[in-house]
Amino acid sequence: MALSFNPQELPVLGIDDHLPPVAGTHLSVSALRERFVAPPVWTPEIKTERRFVDREPVHASVLVPLVQRSPVTVLLTQRTDHLTNHPGQISFPGGRAEPEDHDAAATALREAREEIGLEESQVELLGSMPTYTTGTGFIVTPVVGLVRPDIALRVDPFEVAAVFEVPLLFLMDPANHQRHAIEVAGVRREFLSMPWHGADEQGREQRFFIWGATAAMLRNLYRLLSA
Repeated sequence: MALSFNPQELPVLGIDDHLPPVAGTHLSVSALRERFVAPPVWTPEIKTERRFVDREPVHASVLVPLVQRSPVTVLLTQRTDHLTNHPGQISFPGGRAEPEDHDAAATALREAREEIGLEESQVELLGSMPTYTTGTGFIVTPVVGLVRPDIALRVDPFEVAAVFEVPLLFLMDPANHQRHAIEVAGVRREFLSMPWHGADEQGREQRFFIWGATAAMLRNLYRLLSA
């Protein structure tokens, strides 16, 4: 579903630099494993967007791929502009659940394989986070996994326009979390963004505007890792 506004043109209403970043020592591969083996008591900050599509909810999963580099990075994709749902937006690999998927992790792994050629053997699953419901009616389960750094991706050009990585340390620092709001059809919609100046897979400089559901799920990951 195409947007009726450009989120990158909206003013920044606030930056959450009053919140502490997650310490780098808590973002190592070993620390991440330990956090998911024995998770603390924590509460997701954002669970549901205001609905703006009238349809039956659809279950979906995304893979939150944490690449085992030094430092750890998060692998993200930019969707192609012609897709029906969330065209052109930054997202995790993922999609709707299919009948053959036996659980949320199976959905996330299948979609990651189909979209970017990431094989299940290259992913060490850590666990799942609570569901996040989008305004388009998707009930999304984020599945977190560690990904080998020597991955050779095979991107589906129909669905994916670009693949890039962002340091987890950057995303887990609320000083990089911006707040925005807009009124659509008389309803105020608030969202976070985490703009990243990086490079695409060809090494070309590019600004990636991480926002909406992807930014919200990253914010929930922040709450889990900082709890």
